[in-house]
Amino acid sequence: MWTADEIAQLCYEHYGSRLPKQGKPEPNREWTLLAAVVKIQPTADQACDRPDRPVQVTKEVVSMGTGTKCIGQSKMRKSGDILNDSHAEVIARRSFQRYLLHQLHLAASLKEDSIFVPGTQRELWKLRPDLLFVFFSSHTPCGDASIIPMLQFEDQPCCPVSRDWANNPSVEASDNLEAPEDKRKCEDSDSSVTKKMRLEPRTPDGMAHHQSFGSQESGPNSPDVSSSNLTAEEPAAVTGMAPGGAKVVDIYRTGAKCVPGEAGDSGKPGAAYHRVGLLRVKPGRGDRTCSMSCSDKLARWNVLGCQGALLMHFLEEPIYLSAVVIGKCPYSQEAMQRALIGRCQNVSALPEGFGVQEVKIQQSDLLFEQSRCAVQSKKAENQGRLVPCGAAISWSAVPEQPLDVTANGFPQGTTKKGIGRLQARSRISKVELFRSFQKLLSSISEDKWPDSLRVQKPVTYHEYKEAASTYQRAWSALRKQAFGSWIRNPPDYQQFK
Repeated sequence: MWTADEIAQLCYEHYGSRLPKQGKPEPNREWTLLAAVVKIQPTADQACDRPDRPVQVTKEVVSMGTGTKCIGQSKMRKSGDILNDSHAEVIARRSFQRYLLHQLHLAASLKEDSIFVPGTQRELWKLRPDLLFVFFSSHTPCGDASIIPMLQFEDQPCCPVSRDWANNPSVEASDNLEAPEDKRKCEDSDSSVTKKMRLEPRTPDGMAHHQSFGSQESGPNSPDVSSSNLTAEEPAAVTGMAPGGAKVVDIYRTGAKCVPGEAGDSGKPGAAYHRVGLLRVKPGRGDRTCSMSCSDKLARWNVLGCQGALLMHFLEEPIYLSAVVIGKCPYSQEAMQRALIGRCQNVSALPEGFGVQEVKIQQSDLLFEQSRCAVQSKKAENQGRLVPCGAAISWSAVPEQPLDVTANGFPQGTTKKGIGRLQARSRISKVELFRSFQKLLSSISEDKWPDSLRVQKPVTYHEYKEAASTYQRAWSALRKQAFGSWIRNPPDYQQFK
């Protein structure tokens, strides 16, 4: 039906042809990360009388995002007009929500074909049964999925490790492994070995992938928090042997930090540095963020869906991803399974329609040409330090203004004096997605509103989200059973109208 390489190639081509030069990395100096949602649909002319024939499908990118940064807590705004998290995966998902809102508008107006069809419940919609969505990311998601083994004498990308290693990597690290401080000293030298090491980033999530706005790159950082199958007293560490007897000499490290107040990383030398299965937040430079890691967010979407609370007012069931495809980079299939599925696998008693999905996870062999690894491999030694691109690009398959380029959480070029004005809002900011939701609501006569909105009469963004009672029950069950330490923004950051 489709392959991981086909998905990656489609996304890379879309990035090259549909996204503007504005917001892309400066050649030979900057890098970025890419994520997208791809719609998969069987071709209309397929013969139903040939069940033995391979299913032919059309593949279409419906949302895309680039970005490597997020803002610190002190820069958050109660007006909902700033992007707190501009990592590519989050930009792609918010762009996907914009696409879903447009498709709901088409369905409600009954004027054009939509991806939605009427559900069995009054005034609710559901996804057409022949459609599915694949999530693509050029790199392993930051956080738990990026804590993977570094094997002795291996080349990039990191080869997969055994399921036993990923789920129970609790053997103590050998005493002769270098401490992180010693590694940094080694990397400061000019030997041919360390030059090779510089070409091979130590963190699969890209090191500076997690830095706050205004920051550059930093050395390996420490990370995360609680899971359904790891206790606070006994979180696993990452050490041991990989298949074929290769020795795990270290791990690729995530910059994501353990959630405050929970058991943290051991910080031990080498492969025992991190504990796995924990919730993590993206770090800032001196200003802690409130943004959960992309591994954690993908795991949440795999239970609650990608649509969020607002759109659930109009939907009979969540919009789930059928597959996640990762581009060429340091990668562990088992770490991905653990981070996205395993941590929630015991969650039960969810409302009807919700469930832990067995999302298919695959890796492509195709490298993103503006990834850190690709850019660094082409860069001459005298061209200066490589830094993450400060801008983020959002693209949605919508007819009006599909593109959105931001920096520091606002449209690129926004001045301090301009903040607070309508033109200083990203089209995928909370307040603008809420405005699109309200526009959809106003286009429908009140007697055709879903019951969840006709009964409660919410006013603020927070009230509209809370009124999606089925979604909120599912989210409460997920927090209680797996993600109890999830950082939630205070309600006063959601009181805008």
